[in-house]
Amino acid sequence: MDIQAEIRRLEEEIRKTPYNKATEHHIGRLKAKLARLKEEAERQRKKSGGEQFAIRKEGDATAVLVGYPSVGKSTILNALTGAKSQIGEYDFTTLRPVPGMLEYNGAKIQIVDVPGIIEGASKGRGRGREILAAVRNADLIILVVDVFTLDNTEVLKRELHEGGIRLDQKPPDVIIRKRATGGITVKSTVKLSIDENTVKEILREYRIHNGEVLIREDITIDRLIDAIQGNRAYIPSITVVNKIDLYPDAEIPKGAIPLSAEKGTNLNRLAEEIYRKLEFIRVFLKPPGNRVEKEPMVLRKGSTVEDVCRKIHRDMAENFRYARVWGKSVRFDGQRVGIDHRLEDGDVVTIYAK
Repeated sequence: MDIQAEIRRLEEEIRKTPYNKATEHHIGRLKAKLARLKEEAERQRKKSGGEQFAIRKEGDATAVLVGYPSVGKSTILNALTGAKSQIGEYDFTTLRPVPGMLEYNGAKIQIVDVPGIIEGASKGRGRGREILAAVRNADLIILVVDVFTLDNTEVLKRELHEGGIRLDQKPPDVIIRKRATGGITVKSTVKLSIDENTVKEILREYRIHNGEVLIREDITIDRLIDAIQGNRAYIPSITVVNKIDLYPDAEIPKGAIPLSAEKGTNLNRLAEEIYRKLEFIRVFLKPPGNRVEKEPMVLRKGSTVEDVCRKIHRDMAENFRYARVWGKSVRFDGQRVGIDHRLEDGDVVTIYAK
């Protein structure tokens, strides 16, 4: 039986098996094997070659517009950035990623329109695998539907999930340390809903027979598999409902932004939400012996002094000696810090290099 046939067989068995405590071990093992086979199939597909989509990231962050064909993604890109993405009244107008640049609150945000994805994209329909692989590199995903295709929101989320993209989630709080001998030891800091033997069965499916597992959340089978595979993309998202000018009475899902890219309705609200979701911080540079620069450097939350160095010049990090920081991230103003020091919004930084 080839890999694809075995994948289909496992999917069918999981679908037909009721989930309860008695079947938990079995389902855990099936899901682990299914995830492993899908990963193997993807490796084989990549080896076979073929044209790939690629997004060359520019600016301070990259947001990607994801949706079915003909929901207005190109119109949104053009309205936000002034880009020249082709617009047509037929499906698959956009055939390759088209970038544009949104400047907002001092940040340069790259917005990318990718070819539309459809149901079955994660299995290869409409070159879906190539598109999803490119989307994995985004800092933010903007899910786009229109007032006539609201139900497609869940389809998009499902296809992204099958493509290894976890929307609005943090990575599983699980640490796995492999050992040469001693079997598997499972430790947890919280009460677990899944059985310890289920954890061990899943690990063995990945040929992990010796090691220590520390679990710090009430993990599910799927989240545990994600932790073991370690290749998932965890990306925040925004949902946009376009073309509200054509159906003003449409029932907009909670949390989604109603939009008319054609009429310009709520474009500023979308730009504001993009900026907020990307969690930017502003850091002010103070060259040695000089005043603080007026224009801030825009970085992502969690950035370090090393990120500042690399943004100034690619050689700055290699020649780094130390930095001094004034602001919320240090105990006292002018504190001397190393290259791994994490910065906060409003910090002032002086870099000393060789």
